[in-house]
Amino acid sequence: MTPGRWDVKVKHMNFQQKLEKAIKRNNSLLCIGLDTDINKIPKHLLGKKDPVFEFNKAIIDKTHDLICCYKANIAYYSALGTKGLESLINTIKYIHEQYDIPFILDAKRADIGSTSEQYAREVFDVFDTDSVTVNPYLGADAIKPFLKRADKGIIILCRTSNPGASDFQDLITGVASQAHPRGGYRLAPQESYKPLYLKIAEKVVEWNKKYENCLMVVGATWPGEMKKIRKIAPKMFFLVPGIGVQGGDLEKTLKNGLTKEKSGLIIHSARAIIYASSGKDFAEKSRKKAIEMRDLINKYRI
Repeated sequence: MTPGRWDVKVKHMNFQQKLEKAIKRNNSLLCIGLDTDINKIPKHLLGKKDPVFEFNKAIIDKTHDLICCYKANIAYYSALGTKGLESLINTIKYIHEQYDIPFILDAKRADIGSTSEQYAREVFDVFDTDSVTVNPYLGADAIKPFLKRADKGIIILCRTSNPGASDFQDLITGVASQAHPRGGYRLAPQESYKPLYLKIAEKVVEWNKKYENCLMVVGATWPGEMKKIRKIAPKMFFLVPGIGVQGGDLEKTLKNGLTKEKSGLIIHSARAIIYASSGKDFAEKSRKKAIEMRDLINKYRI
């Protein structure tokens, strides 16, 4: 981190502390997704040197006081090559220098340990993000290089918002046969049967006891599953995609996902907010949509 970028109080905050500070200051659980598609931004910006950054900057300037964090999916930037990645770096740098708001890079990283070390360097040292999404499929050694970054937020995929999530995440675990003393095999006790996403939730809670910087991705499109995960992780923050275009139910999400402190959720919305207008008033229209979303979330937090 560049010396002098933060004042003394902010410099030593970890991700969750920054997040909770922004939630309290802005009275908001809303996260705006800067998933900026160059084909959808207003045409008057296309003549700029960095149109993607200019679009993001305008959205940020108009919404920073309404949210708890920003998030960007790296795919929208890497698809544009080095120029797009420069836009992403410029966006994160601008947020850090101008506003006391944490940033999540949605990169879904993780691989064998040595490769994950490089991915951790990429997301935290090159992009300077405050938090990153990671995939738990390869297990603890793949996640460890991220978890070791104590000041960062490590957001682990648990129950994703897409329709195909059930293909694997609902598979029942714990049914494996056990050797019988008299020969042959027998099934494990039925009480040990549970879907894979709940096993993941249990493992994330286990990792968090050691590292204390874990969060989970839990989609708003699965409110019943969210309720079960909240029982396993009563105090952990969930990043919640699926509200808006994907059709997640906001009221059910908050009912089933809020902690006892009426917090614990990062409600993500991207397209419904940032593409509220394709004209020169796009930033003002985005602010209006963000206010509506923040206020609706707070209505159900009571």
